[in-house]
Formats: sequence, C-alpha cells, structure tokens
Amino acid sequence: MEIIDKLEAIHRRWEEMGEQLNDPAVMSDMKRFVKLNKDYKDLEPVVTAFKEYKNVVENIENTKEILKKEKDDDFREMARAELDDLQERKISIEENIRIMMIPKDPQDDKNALLEIRAGTGGDEASIFAGDIYRMYMRFCEKKGWKTEFVDMNEGTAGGFKEIVINVIGPGAYGILKFESGVHRVQRVPKTETQGRIHTSAATVVVLPEADEFEIELNDKDIRKDTFCSSGPGGQSVNTTYSAIRLTHIPSGLVVSCQDEKSQIKNLAKAMKVLRSRLFELEYSKYLEEMAGKRKTMVSTGDRSAKIRTYNWPQGRVTDHRINLTLYNLSAIIDGDIDEIIEKLQMAENAERLKTELDN
Repeated sequence: MEIIDKLEAIHRRWEEMGEQLNDPAVMSDMKRFVKLNKDYKDLEPVVTAFKEYKNVVENIENTKEILKKEKDDDFREMARAELDDLQERKISIEENIRIMMIPKDPQDDKNALLEIRAGTGGDEASIFAGDIYRMYMRFCEKKGWKTEFVDMNEGTAGGFKEIVINVIGPGAYGILKFESGVHRVQRVPKTETQGRIHTSAATVVVLPEADEFEIELNDKDIRKDTFCSSGPGGQSVNTTYSAIRLTHIPSGLVVSCQDEKSQIKNLAKAMKVLRSRLFELEYSKYLEEMAGKRKTMVSTGDRSAKIRTYNWPQGRVTDHRINLTLYNLSAIIDGDIDEIIEKLQMAENAERLKTELDN
C-alpha cells in the first residue's frame, strides 16, 4: 500500500474516533473512553503531518504543470527551484511520518516505578546503588518530573540495598525504560585499603505505572500489615505504625511503602506499586514478544542483562547494547544521561522501522 493510501486510512480512522468520543454510549464507558481518547491524541500528529504532506504533493503536481506550459525562462527557473525545495520537503515529511507510524509501546506515556537494588559486590554494591539513585534523581529534576519516595533499605556502609521511587511526568516510562538491567561499576571502593579496583553491580527495574482501569484489585485478595516507618538517611521518622505492607494472596506478591507520616498516603502508594507489579506479569509477555522481533535489547525486560559499565579510573561509561562509549562519567553520574537515552531511542526506532519495512 502506498504511503498516501495508508495515511488516508489513518485520517478516516481518526475522524471516526472523533465522532465516537462524542457518542454518549462511549462516554458512559470510562475505560473505553480513556483508551479511545488516548488513541485519538496519538494519531493527531500523524494526521497533521498527512495534511501537510498532501499539500506538498499537490504543490509538486501544480509546479510540474507550470513547467510544462510556461515559456518564460526566468519564471521556469523559479519554478524549478521551487520544485526542488518541494521534493526535498516531501522526502523529509515522508521520513518523519514513517517514524511516527512505527507502533509505539502503549505504555510509553505513563509514569514510572523505578526500583534500584544492590547486586554483587557487598557494601560497594550498596554504595553504587546510592550513586545510581542520585543520578536518576538529578535526571528527573532536570526533566521537571516529580519523584515520590516509596520504600528503601539502607546499606551497612552507605547507599541502599534497595530503594523504590515513583516518577511522575509525561513520558517518564518511555524514557526511563531504557535503564532496566544490570549496571556495573569498576572503581577502588572506599572500603578498599590496598587500592585495588573492584567490580560491583546494581540492578535497575523500571515499570509502567498501572491505573485502576487496567488492574482491578479485590480487597479480599489483599492482606494489609502496618509497621513503623524510617525515612532516607536511616533515622526513625516516627513511632506510629504508618508504614504499609500489602500481600496479594493469589499471586504471592508483597509490596511495602513508608512515607514520612501518613498511613493513608502510604496505602495509596503501595496500591499503585502492587497494580504496577501485577500489570508487569502481563506486560512482560509483550516485552518478550517485541524482543523476539527486534535485535535491540531495549525494553526486553531482561533484568539479568548487563547493559552499562561505569569505569571510574578511566572516567568512562559504556552502554553495551549499542557499543556506545563516553568519557564524561562525572557528568553522567550527575544526571546527564540524555545523550545515552537519545541514542538508545534512535537505535530502537531504527530497528522498529526496519521491522515495519520488512513486513
């Protein structure tokens, strides 16, 4: 099918969606309405590009007709120059449209649940997990995203054995999903007395936040326990039982959340985490299917995959998925990871586009 035919079909579908969104039957079904509204907004940039593309194609045809009929040399020269510009514009719009038409991960626009756990390497792994946590906090701050502390377990020599945060911002999951996997560090630990370089690791897991429309929880399936919370830094922040632990009996999943003071707030956050982890069980099937179709290991959900190495002595960071090496470790560990993520996104889009063209 020619690109113009595909775009015509998308335009018709978009118009049908607009009509359906005004249908009382659709508006009364909140789950259907939310999904349809999202799909409608997702197609809008493609429809806008299609209208521009159609206009450029019409102008090309009109300019060609002028060249056939026009006798004045100066006017013909102007028309040829305009035709060259229009044809370049047509190619550029086609490339943009092809990228826009690549099927998106339906979860990309969501908030994210970010979990960081110390891996192999003892105390140094916990310290590195703390470094990674601060890297993401600074990155989120630069993006203007809000972060909410959910749960933590401190390391004995600093850092964290585990820390969980909610990241709230447009497209947070679609950007942070590239960070899932094993992050390895090579450096001389603070606890090392002989100056030897050690290798340690931390595991990062990024989940899309599931909403109530996707995961319905039955209160009878959840056991709630309370305990005293402690905040970042290890200090006891209160002596009341404000922290919440939820056990989802059918699946055996256990989540906990400890905020500064509020049990109600902790319960709401814990429910979000539980929904996200239950949603992940189904979502992981989609990730495995996508991974089978593409060579890029972006978003495969394979938490055991070593994705990146941070080498302190050489000031080097290497992303093993796309063979990218940068020598600005201090800036990266300070939250400047945009270049890495942008290149991963480009690799992902190229792989998706190739898959679409092969099909």
